[in-house]
Amino acid sequence: MTSASQPMHDYLAGPDADASLTVLNALPEAFFDASAASIHQILPGPTLIHLQGRRAEPVFVSTLLHGNEDTGLKAMQALLAKYQFQELPRSLSLFIGNVRAAAFGKRLLDGQPDYNRVWPGCDTSGLPEHSIMQRVTDDMRERGVWASIDIHNNTGLNPHYACVRQTGREFLHLAALFTRIVVYFERPLGVQTGAFSAMCPSVTVECGKPGNPASEAQAASFVEAVLHLDHFPEHPLPTSDIDLYHTVGTVKVQANASFTFGSEQADIRFPGEIDHMNFRTLPVGTVLGQLSGARIPLDVWDESGRKVTDRFFEARGSDLVLRRAVVPAMITLNAEVIRQDCFCYFMEHMERAD
Repeated sequence: MTSASQPMHDYLAGPDADASLTVLNALPEAFFDASAASIHQILPGPTLIHLQGRRAEPVFVSTLLHGNEDTGLKAMQALLAKYQFQELPRSLSLFIGNVRAAAFGKRLLDGQPDYNRVWPGCDTSGLPEHSIMQRVTDDMRERGVWASIDIHNNTGLNPHYACVRQTGREFLHLAALFTRIVVYFERPLGVQTGAFSAMCPSVTVECGKPGNPASEAQAASFVEAVLHLDHFPEHPLPTSDIDLYHTVGTVKVQANASFTFGSEQADIRFPGEIDHMNFRTLPVGTVLGQLSGARIPLDVWDESGRKVTDRFFEARGSDLVLRRAVVPAMITLNAEVIRQDCFCYFMEHMERAD
C-alpha cells in the first residue's frame, strides 16, 4: 500500500478551520505514528482517504467524529499497518472527522456542531460541516459503498454494543460480527449511520471507554472481517445470536438545571455510581436520584421528537422514580458530555419481525 506525504498545517485557529474537506488517495507518511492529539499536524481538517483493494466496492469507516473518542483511529492504524505492503481484500474509504477537537481531547469545541449530528437526514444544511458530510455521502454513493462502520467510544460503563437504523438481515449480520448486543434507534437525527443506511448495511459500534487496547483490537478485527466478506449470509440471523433493543427515549438535563453525582446540593443529585445501571433492566419504582424541589429537571424525548417525560418519571417526595421499566444505555458521569449531548438513552427489548 503506497503512501503520500501531506504538508504540516496549523489547524487549531481560525473561524473557517472546519469549512473544507480534504480527499486523499493514499495514507500520509506520518499516519501510523500520529495520535488523536497530533493528527491535526498531518491532516488539515476532516479528511476522506480512499484506499484500493481487490474488491472494488468499498467499506466506509468513520473515526474521530467526536474528538475524545480515539479507539477508531488506533484500530485503523493497527489494521492498515498489516496491509502497508500488501493489497487490501476490499477497497476501504476512511473518514477522519473532528481533528481540531481531537487536538484538545474534546468531543467538540465551543462553536462547533457535533460531527455526528450534521450528516444528511437532519436540518443542518446551512452549516459548512453539513456540506462536508453531504460531499462524503455523495462520494461514497458514487463509489458503490458496500458497508459502513462508524467507530465510537462512550464515557460511561457500557458493554461493547452495535447500533443500527434498520433491522434487515444484512444490517443485523453486520452488527453481529462485532457483538451480540444490538440497539435499533431512530434518533438522534443527522448521524452517520442513518445517512448511510439508505445506501448499504451500516452500523455504529460503541467500544466502551477510550484507552483500552482490547477494544482497539476488537474494532480492528471487526473491520478486517468485513473487508474479507464477499457477501452477507442469505438467511436471517438466528434470534439466539443477538440481544436486540429499541431506543424509546433520550434523557436530557434541562439547560437551567444543576446536577451532581453524590452528596452535593443541586436540582437533582444522582448516585455516584449510577453508570453501573447501564444495560440493566430497571423495574418500575427504581429511584434514579434525589430532587431538591417538586420540579423534575429532566426531559425525555421519544423517537418521534415528542417530550414524554411524564411517561417515564414521577416525583415521590424527594425521590426521582421510574414509572416504566427501562434499560438505560450511555449513562455518563461526564458533565460536559451531558450538557453537549444527553444524560442517557432509555431502551426496551425488541422482538424481530422475521
